[in-house]
Amino acid sequence: MTDRNSTEVHQLLTQIWANLPGWRSLAAVNHGTIGLRFIVTGMLFFLIGGVLAMLIRTQLALPEQTIVSAEVYAQLFSMHGSVMMFLFAIPVLEGIAIYLIPKMIGSRDLLFPRLSAFGYFCYLFGGLIILFSLVLGIAPASGWFMYTPLSSSEFSPGPGSDFWLLGITFVEISALAAGVELTVSILSSRARGMTLSRMPLFCWYILVMAMMIVFGFPPLILASILLELERAAGMPFFAVAGGGDPLLWQHLFWLFGHPEVYIIFLPAAGIVSTLIPVFSGRPIVGYRWIVIGVILTGFISFGLWVHHMFTVGIPQLAQAFFSVASMLVAVPTAIQVFAWLATLWRGNVVFRLPMLWLCGFLVVFVCGGLTGVMLALVPFNWQVHDTYFVVAHMHYVLVGGMFFPLMAGLYYWLPLVSGRMPSDSIGRWGFWLTFIGFNLTFLLMHLTGLLGMPRRIYTYEAGLGWDWLNFISSIGGFIMATGVAITLLDLLLHFRFGKHSAANPWQADTLEWAMPLPPPQYNFASLPTVNSRQPLWQQADVAEAAAAAAEFSHSYSGLRENWGTTPLNARLAKILCLPGNSWWPLRCALVLAVVCISLLCRQYALAALAAVIAVGLLLCWSWQNGARLLSDKPVITQNTELRFDYQTTDGPGRIGMIVSLLANAVLYMSLLFGWFYLWTAAPLWSSVQQGPVPVSALAAGGVILTVTAWQFNRVCRQLANGDDTALLRRLCYCAATGITHIALLGGIFIVTPLQYTGSAHDAVITVVLLYLLGHACLAVLLTLLQAIRVRLGYVGRSAPYEPQVIKPLWLYYLAVYWLSTALFFLLPLGWSAS
Repeated sequence: MTDRNSTEVHQLLTQIWANLPGWRSLAAVNHGTIGLRFIVTGMLFFLIGGVLAMLIRTQLALPEQTIVSAEVYAQLFSMHGSVMMFLFAIPVLEGIAIYLIPKMIGSRDLLFPRLSAFGYFCYLFGGLIILFSLVLGIAPASGWFMYTPLSSSEFSPGPGSDFWLLGITFVEISALAAGVELTVSILSSRARGMTLSRMPLFCWYILVMAMMIVFGFPPLILASILLELERAAGMPFFAVAGGGDPLLWQHLFWLFGHPEVYIIFLPAAGIVSTLIPVFSGRPIVGYRWIVIGVILTGFISFGLWVHHMFTVGIPQLAQAFFSVASMLVAVPTAIQVFAWLATLWRGNVVFRLPMLWLCGFLVVFVCGGLTGVMLALVPFNWQVHDTYFVVAHMHYVLVGGMFFPLMAGLYYWLPLVSGRMPSDSIGRWGFWLTFIGFNLTFLLMHLTGLLGMPRRIYTYEAGLGWDWLNFISSIGGFIMATGVAITLLDLLLHFRFGKHSAANPWQADTLEWAMPLPPPQYNFASLPTVNSRQPLWQQADVAEAAAAAAEFSHSYSGLRENWGTTPLNARLAKILCLPGNSWWPLRCALVLAVVCISLLCRQYALAALAAVIAVGLLLCWSWQNGARLLSDKPVITQNTELRFDYQTTDGPGRIGMIVSLLANAVLYMSLLFGWFYLWTAAPLWSSVQQGPVPVSALAAGGVILTVTAWQFNRVCRQLANGDDTALLRRLCYCAATGITHIALLGGIFIVTPLQYTGSAHDAVITVVLLYLLGHACLAVLLTLLQAIRVRLGYVGRSAPYEPQVIKPLWLYYLAVYWLSTALFFLLPLGWSAS
């Protein structure tokens, strides 16, 4: 290919992948743009959380101060924790993953780019809703964990808790979108030859993190929905008098909360595992052991939630089990630490600025891990549970385990974004002030806790032995704030004054450094081929090949194309046509924000109207995001026959549906857990009368649903075999039987005398029926849309893909319906009869 053709190819790709100019860049969906938006927005929220922390330390610097009142102080520490945990830590790490993963795996973009954009706007609007409560002076004051009954209407009558519940739920939608996006993209779009055993360690960490988000966030979403229903509609899920139990909130919250600690830690550890080999000048020691350790960490973390509930009166056998599990999780973490130390020991370490932050991480995080093992011991936990010892431990683990690696990663990948190098001297000043200030603040806080200072008190009497410790901790806090300010200033100034970076300035080994600095929107002109774990160290020509306009750089459709590969062996499987710039994500997020604000203002009619509009917009988005009939013939390239994704029966959309349904299943299982927990543990559950549900009608609805799902599955199977005979009629039949099922289920809901405001039992049954109705309506709506697309010629023998995406939804709903009938309705009847 001549230079002229090469130039033309680059111009074509630039035109196809470019963002819209000016304010229209809000419609951008490119992963680089969305990832940077997450990072910048998260850092702004971090600054707000830091200001709140400084107000807290100012109030506690001296005894008996009245700088802020007890009520304002409660709002400050509640918002500080909420901002740092929900609006900074996870979104910033997700932003780094969104920005880096396609570049690391040799891809041009994530596979659901509009979903990433939608997730960003949900995050932005949800965060603004939460912060607006602080501006109005009505922020939540029940802690970042929102324990009931403190956060219930009786003890928190204002709208502060509602701001938190609705805003956090909005933010969690963003996190789930990123979890689905990253999981599918890593599994389905890696460079040719990048098998799982050759995948960069950072990608392994992000894959495990994304799956942990899918399994870990739904319990909190369910808990937030239930508590908001209790506050707004009087459903007594957590009220003892109505058959509920406030401890149910703690179980659901920590089912999310403890995995969240590792969701935050794993991406940061992925940064460490990426940078240490670079600055050691040798491959990581124990690659396979680290991968096993990462997977085990994610798995074990879901069995630790009662680690935070040792003082609530759980049985001793449960305490022993969760104590052992809490100590066991240190084993896979230790595997990673020893692998890092071995790599440093055997390498020739260069102490550049990112490496300095990594050394600080190793010191701080190991100390935090040791205090974590101490807290896993039940007797010790009982003594310090509600003291500042826990605050110190949490900051050592979270700040040491996340913030220090984050700074190392930002300095390391900064030339990739700007093409310039940061200031080494200013950066070192920022590090040392941050490191010294952090340890001065929180190391002494362990002693403050051991001396008995409780958490969440806004002042204290003089002479208790806490005075000098709090004073020094406050000084350390301001030293740390100065260091962070200098570091952030350095990051900002380097965009203007930093020296231009050479290609691959750190002599790294991963694919993101095979691109020009800064990289084009499409990343790679030619998607690379990988045959080793360190392609830039072991494949001398990989950078030149990726920049050249080879055959794989052609755009066969004139759209944003990427290569779809098999999950295990990364063999080329199909051509993926990715959607471009779009206003749908912003529109949908805006309308959902209107739903949240309307609920906050108790304008339920407006909220219902906005919800209907949101559903309509999402369906319009799905319609325009559907397959485009570009060709009936496969593309022949480099002796490989490739089809467009819509010509196949298995693609990213189907995998995305399955991963989304896994998150949905976790939400359902959390509801089922809550049902059995209340049944067995709620003090007044047995005294609550249950409304009779017509079981025979439920069984009839199940039979109709089974016929519908079987028929839809048959349609998909025949379409996959190339038979589209009477396809439109069959889909219409599925929709008709589905509507019959909805009518029957809706009739059951209407005629059943559920006392959902007086009985936790009936409140749970109400939620279950609404859950089933929502899924039935969604499945029928999508089936009707498929029938219309068949009528218009968008779906058929040559384009059989879209019905395969919907089939898992029907099968999931069928399983959930029969499971609900058995466990929520039949089992209680049989139990009471016996």
